[in-house]
Amino acid sequence: MSTVSIRLPDSLHDTVRELSKKEHVSINQLITTALAEKISALMTEDYLAKRAKRGKRSKFEKAMSKVADIEPESRDRI
Repeated sequence: MSTVSIRLPDSLHDTVRELSKKEHVSINQLITTALAEKISALMTEDYLAKRAKRGKRSKFEKAMSKVADIEPESRDRI
């Protein structure tokens, strides 16, 4: 495990302190979890962008043509 020293604005440090108390976790754990979530989101965005480049409109339209043309149930309407 590595140690990283970071400088935080006082307002952000105060917020992290409050949130860590509310969540009953250490500031370290809260920041580690937040960082892991951000990294996951960025990696997912990269993955989806790469997958999107492989897509073909013709294949999408072919798949969509197989979807039944019916009205959605009332609970699924917007």
